[in-house]
Amino acid sequence: MKRYLEVLALPHAWTLVLASFPARMAYGMVGLGIFFKVQRETGSVAFAGLAIGLNSIAGSLTAGFRGYLIDRYGQSLPLRIFVPSYAAMILAVNASESKTFLLVMATFMGLTAPPINLSVRPLWKSVVSGTQLRTAYAIDTSMMNTAGVIGPVVATTLALSSHPGSALAVASIMMFIGGTWIMMSKVSRNWIPEVKDKGQQALWRNPALRLLMLEGSFIGFGWGIFDVAVPAFATLEKVPNRTAWVFAAMGIASIAGGLIAGTLSKRTSSLSALRRTYAIWFLVSLPMAFTYPGWSMVIAGAFLGFVGGAIQVFYWEVMEAVRPKGSATSYMGLLWTVEGTIMSLGAAIGGSLCETIGAQITLSITSVCIAFGYIFLLIGKPRLIAADRIPTEEEDLLAMEDNSPTTK
Repeated sequence: MKRYLEVLALPHAWTLVLASFPARMAYGMVGLGIFFKVQRETGSVAFAGLAIGLNSIAGSLTAGFRGYLIDRYGQSLPLRIFVPSYAAMILAVNASESKTFLLVMATFMGLTAPPINLSVRPLWKSVVSGTQLRTAYAIDTSMMNTAGVIGPVVATTLALSSHPGSALAVASIMMFIGGTWIMMSKVSRNWIPEVKDKGQQALWRNPALRLLMLEGSFIGFGWGIFDVAVPAFATLEKVPNRTAWVFAAMGIASIAGGLIAGTLSKRTSSLSALRRTYAIWFLVSLPMAFTYPGWSMVIAGAFLGFVGGAIQVFYWEVMEAVRPKGSATSYMGLLWTVEGTIMSLGAAIGGSLCETIGAQITLSITSVCIAFGYIFLLIGKPRLIAADRIPTEEEDLLAMEDNSPTTK
């Protein structure tokens, strides 16, 4: 707890925590908000699913480009364009009754989604010292997961209320408030994109990025399968309401996992912590294939979420250590382009697999994908070697001085 209090006592720390939360809440609400809106207007669950799919794929495919804009022009200009445009498009979808317009706007929303998470992550490096970065990432991961738990609950509650349009309306307001708060904050306005090294190779040719893209492809596919297999299993067993139990348990546990990871000593290298936690992640994923939608799946899901929350923290640290200069935002954006796109593919076929080979066998695919991800991290260790070292006290001091907002 002491480490968290020390980080939160720093200037701008609470700004990053509080300013980003409304926008993250909006992202947690938008998917279900679109689903219920389209389903209500068309009477078709399939059409509503198509709208979400188009929104998700469009967002994934352009994440790298939106990250590049941040690295190239800073945060202020891109966010000033993306935030109000996105908020307005949410309201346009909410007011429309046209099938075609709803699909088109859902796609455009994905293309122009403000890169909130991509923007906030590099800002922590301007606030904390090197030894505090793991704790800062744990705070940020936990806030992101908290929004991911609360957002869908709020969206569902509002969409199924007597004022169903309030779900997307609230999401629009939250995005505008959070996005504006971030881009108007001093830490965001003072953030200066890194200058690339002379003769630096194209980002996509970076060996570490290619390895992480390969690992992310398997995790994306496995998680896409999982996100559909759980509700499909519960629906086939005629207990669809229990889906919420499982995902709520996973979300809450992931928050705890991220916070625990933030207390791990900096004397453990990022890569070492990631690989060890990854192995545990694979082991705790195995019981899911033997559970039933109920308490057994809730408990297994909680373990899976707990370890997954910790992995997010170490993954960010590894990525920060291996990325080249000038790619603070675009590096993560490109990784999400690959992982998010493959995740959409996994989600697209997850329901069919549940009906053909059975839900439990389908759930086991997630464990297989995690195993492949772990294997690639083991084989590709030389490409991630920059993350397998522990910074000296002198380096931490230099990092703190170099990243101080007063020097920018």
